Amino acid sequence: MENKSLISQQIAALLEEPDMIAALSNVSACINMNYANLNWAGFYFVKNGELVLGPFQGKTACTHIGYSKGVCGTCWQTKKPQRIADVLSFHGHIACDSDSRSELCVPVIVNGEVIMEIDLDAPVKDRFRETEEKEMLEAAAEISAAYLKHSWKI
Repeated sequence: MENKSLISQQIAALLEEPDMIAALSNVSACINMNYANLNWAGFYFVKNGELVLGPFQGKTACTHIGYSKGVCGTCWQTKKPQRIADVLSFHGHIACDSDSRSELCVPVIVNGEVIMEIDLDAPVKDRFRETEEKEMLEAAAEISAAYLKHSWKI
């Protein structure tokens, strides 16, 4: 990808680490440090028919999310980013953190299947813009490539 954003370049460098948990832990820290006004930045892995909590920065979180449940489950079901301006108006929203007001969830797709998701929460409405969505889609592509390169397994 040409003209990658600065955060995408940083994430690509962090993904040189061959250990998946170590790499994604640093990626979540990178996102948390680069984006102001977040209260959660991390990953959910598709595992045994549900989303299971992965590396993250922020408050404690839901550990298991069902297919099509909440913003993350909808992202998994549709295989499309979910940029929600007001989570309280999202039917079926799961309130893992009662302070969260907006959310961005982006699928990481390998061989046509969602294998994990990048999830970002903010304590203010309408925090996420097209710019962050584009950057997280770039990050998802980098993570997908690293998953294949390093033969990661979930």
